[in-house]
Amino acid sequence: GKVRPQVGLRSQVSSQVMGEPVKQDKVIDGKAMAQEVRFEMLAIADRLHEEYGRRPGLAVVIVGNRTDSQVYVRNKVKACEECHILSSKVELPGDASQQEIIQQVRTLNADPSIHGVLVQLPLPPHVDEAAVLDEISLSKDVDGFHPVNIGLLALKGREPSATPCTPAAVMEMLRRSNVVLRGKAAVVVGRSNIVGMPVSLLLLAKDASVQIVHSQTPVDELEAAVRSADVVVACAGSPGLVKGQWVKEGATVIDVAINAVDDASKKRGYRLTGDVEFDVAVQRAGKISPVPGGVGPMTIAMLMRNTVTLAAKQLQDAKEKAA
Repeated sequence: GKVRPQVGLRSQVSSQVMGEPVKQDKVIDGKAMAQEVRFEMLAIADRLHEEYGRRPGLAVVIVGNRTDSQVYVRNKVKACEECHILSSKVELPGDASQQEIIQQVRTLNADPSIHGVLVQLPLPPHVDEAAVLDEISLSKDVDGFHPVNIGLLALKGREPSATPCTPAAVMEMLRRSNVVLRGKAAVVVGRSNIVGMPVSLLLLAKDASVQIVHSQTPVDELEAAVRSADVVVACAGSPGLVKGQWVKEGATVIDVAINAVDDASKKRGYRLTGDVEFDVAVQRAGKISPVPGGVGPMTIAMLMRNTVTLAAKQLQDAKEKAA
């Protein structure tokens, strides 16, 4: 039987926003969803261990000591432990040469105990990120950023070996929230390689009619696009860019951005906020993801799913080769 987490999909707290009660089931609980995914991956990882005598293995390469990168890597390692995935952290100094980083990636490519290789971005300015990412073996491209994987994502009826984790998180949140996409108007605010472009392709593959708007779109066109959207995915990295008033009644809003905004009332001196004006949008939306506690935890859960998927394929292939 499947291991089921002992958590309700939604926290039982009722929110007060701007003095009006908000139905909590509007707010998509990314933390609880991620917990469910991790339990599912734990069961598969254990099954792979029983069948092949090996655990899925994820290697993370981190260059330099950026605080945010260190936090992300720590969260990834913790999630691996929860899912019975072996994790290996390769730390290089901030002044490591591009060749040294590439050499580490090649070593991990050749290691049969590692099934997924991830290079934590951003890399220091003296390093060509594309050159490093292109070195990751396609079969171990756990982040799904390899040009071949992105190409497969863009081709109808083709499947990449792994889908980029944040776009996959958005799609999984929509699926688990029972949001219908076929024939619906979806607007993606942002066009990055990491989120905007791949999530647009994934929404198209689910038969949504997709419009992409971005930093160069005139604000009145941006507003018109959001007002007409059944589903809004905000991933521009610009706090408050999407006004709550623009959100169509009953629309689904997934806020991908995590922006640090100065806030003297907070102990850290800042607070985290998305691209969407949450307090107003939550009154109008049918479903909305919060920041933090929405897409973030689900992104790491999708990394676990990608690792387990790649491990299953490699272990199966190795078994067939040995036979």
